[in-house]
Amino acid sequence: MIKSVHTPEDIARTCELARHIWTEHFTPIIGPQQVRYMLEKFQSFDAIRSQIEDGGYRYFLLLEHAKPQAQGYLAVKAEPNALFLSKIYLRKECRGRGDGKRMMAFVKELARKAGLEGIRLTVNRNNREAIDFYRACGFELADTQVTDIGDGFVMDDYVMRLEIPG
Repeated sequence: MIKSVHTPEDIARTCELARHIWTEHFTPIIGPQQVRYMLEKFQSFDAIRSQIEDGGYRYFLLLEHAKPQAQGYLAVKAEPNALFLSKIYLRKECRGRGDGKRMMAFVKELARKAGLEGIRLTVNRNNREAIDFYRACGFELADTQVTDIGDGFVMDDYVMRLEIPG
């Protein structure tokens, strides 16, 4: 089940899940200092609440009825011609069993329902696992970008895009 994040409890669950996933997955890619910085800046309770209330983002949790903890989460934001897929993450133990594809199908349906032409995302250039997943879902490399996020850290990303048939 994919559930919209609205309540303070939902936001807290999302923060806890982000801390777990990001620490495990991104530490080898960007290092522990940048992971801690990015969690505080982008995935803390206040940051997520602000993104939802003021930034136009929609967050969702992937839940399984038999398990008390969330399995994954995603965040999207509508842009003029595309849906920006800001985040799509799964616990390590949940990868490889179709949950990511189910979450991506949900995102595609959100884009279709909004009448958008495609989905856009950014992914760290060294995140091979995610890049391979996005390519398997039909995304193509559209651009590269380096974004200064403060405190001497940058996000060195590929921009990928998926066209949504009309």
